[in-house]
Amino acid sequence: MELGAVGGPLRLVARAVPDPGQGELLIEVTACGVCRTDLHIIDGEVAARLPIIPGHEIVGIVAALGEGVTGFRPGDRVGVPWLGHSCGYCYYCRSGQENLCDTPGFTGCTRDGGYATHVVADAHFCFQIPDLYSDEEAAPLLCAGLIGWRSLRAAGDGRRIGLYGFGAAAHIIAQIAVWQGREVFAFTKAGDREGQDFARSLGCAWAGSSDERPPVELDAAILFASVGALVPLALRVVHKGGRVICAGIHMSDIPAFPYADLWGERVIASVANLTRDDGTSFFRIVQKARVKTVATAFSLANANIALERVRAGALVGAAVLLPGEPGDYRR
Repeated sequence: MELGAVGGPLRLVARAVPDPGQGELLIEVTACGVCRTDLHIIDGEVAARLPIIPGHEIVGIVAALGEGVTGFRPGDRVGVPWLGHSCGYCYYCRSGQENLCDTPGFTGCTRDGGYATHVVADAHFCFQIPDLYSDEEAAPLLCAGLIGWRSLRAAGDGRRIGLYGFGAAAHIIAQIAVWQGREVFAFTKAGDREGQDFARSLGCAWAGSSDERPPVELDAAILFASVGALVPLALRVVHKGGRVICAGIHMSDIPAFPYADLWGERVIASVANLTRDDGTSFFRIVQKARVKTVATAFSLANANIALERVRAGALVGAAVLLPGEPGDYRR
């Protein structure tokens, strides 16, 4: 499924199966998650190389190895995340911050992604998928899970954590935080009773609307919703020294707010991309915590339907495309 122009629908196109280059894997895609970032690319809020095949929560089987690849073999099941390449020699790469690389490659943005039957990926940025998860279950872990994990680490070790926007990422990270012994407070759109019930079913101590105050002050809040107006709201519910972490790659403008809401050494920080260390540590932790993902599956041909469901917030958990599934979406 190809995006040819900003704002346009994805089109089903036929392409030759690509050959892997040096250091690359050719992967037969078995599942690909649908991420809010895909919508930002379609809407032109995140610049992409067009035409592009979106999708950066990829699970698949290694079909062929490019020259120089080690550590993988044909038949391995692997995952491909958003960060698809880094230069390896800029200041950030050399200082262990490859997520901030000056010349990165992004899967489904500057490199063709997983809304397809096959994808070529840099082997250095592929992960082995734990046997605990089916392809459909594993796909949301490759971005919703990974970025959520980096955001949780950035939030610090506080006991009380707020999650704004209880979708694909929050439902994964909430389970990890609960397993760690933290109290999780879930914030949803006003009136989203289904989302609030879902949050409580995963062990959240409280669930309410984003404009409500939780019953206690929080140590930190993570914003998965790309709504800038949530930043001042989150600042008002964290205590002095609390952290507000903005997890998205794009966010609407943050409105003005009184300095008093920030004062007291409260911190606003963003999370950008991921590192390979995030991936290896995350896949260890999800197995220990026995995290379960919740997803609705769609056929690849119905990618546009899946995207609109994600845009509308009409799904519980995540959406996943299955290239091998013909026909309409299935529950």
